[in-house]
Amino acid sequence: MRGPVCSPRPSVAWTEAVDGRANHHYGSGGLRLAAHLEKPDPDEVAVNGDPLPDEGVPAVLICHGFPSGPGGGANSPATFPELARRISKQLGWVAMVPYLRGMPGSEGNFSLDGWRDDLLAAARHLRDSDEVGVQVGGIWAVGFGTGAGLAICAAAVESAIRGVGALATPADWSDWADNPRRLLLHARDAGLLSDPEFPTDFHSWAGALGSISPEACVGGLRPRNLLLVHGSNDNAVPPLDARALAAAHGAADLRMISGAGHHLRHDPRAIAVLLGWLVRQRRLNGRIG
Repeated sequence: MRGPVCSPRPSVAWTEAVDGRANHHYGSGGLRLAAHLEKPDPDEVAVNGDPLPDEGVPAVLICHGFPSGPGGGANSPATFPELARRISKQLGWVAMVPYLRGMPGSEGNFSLDGWRDDLLAAARHLRDSDEVGVQVGGIWAVGFGTGAGLAICAAAVESAIRGVGALATPADWSDWADNPRRLLLHARDAGLLSDPEFPTDFHSWAGALGSISPEACVGGLRPRNLLLVHGSNDNAVPPLDARALAAAHGAADLRMISGAGHHLRHDPRAIAVLLGWLVRQRRLNGRIG
């Protein structure tokens, strides 16, 4: 995977946009993290999925990517509440966008293993917490870029996640691992490191960049379903990464979007594929309680 390009510090407007969309919080490793949570109206749940009252409602975690470019980039959490709202209103799902450690509104500092742990904590929060306000049946995860890779890694160790929809997914973070100090500078410029002394153990922080690998993890997702969506013209994550992940899983649904680049969040063809997959997941799982 190609590492991020250094960018200006995030604007105040972007920080406020992300923080202003947070309407929920959850805990991860002693940190208080922000999130955006959408819940369907009871009538919409009945229309879009026909769950019986004692079954629970399907839920999806929407995992953002690493901020890139001015204002956090197209894959930052600021663009995701609208997608959560669409999934909730149109499909009748609970949808949660966790703002991972270091992001606006959330405590902590960015680390790759920390972000993975935050996704695991979010899945368990959806499953177990009364604060969600809805009885959740099954949980799925969808992600974009770095968030997609970490969704795969989280699902590999958390059986409560029934499937993953991964868009523009890196097979690994080897480019980051090859130059961790460059990534650290970029994370600081992006506003993901609030503590000027972080990390206190640089070698441990950098080691996670090489030890965490979607390609190595994806076998642990079997036999659960994996959707891989990738742009044929992605210059940030080569399409070969998607093919490598599909081969390592063995039964992935691989969709290449002709002419698309890296930021599939705003490609209507990619989102249509994702929404259709979620509908099929619900049907395939039948009673989801």
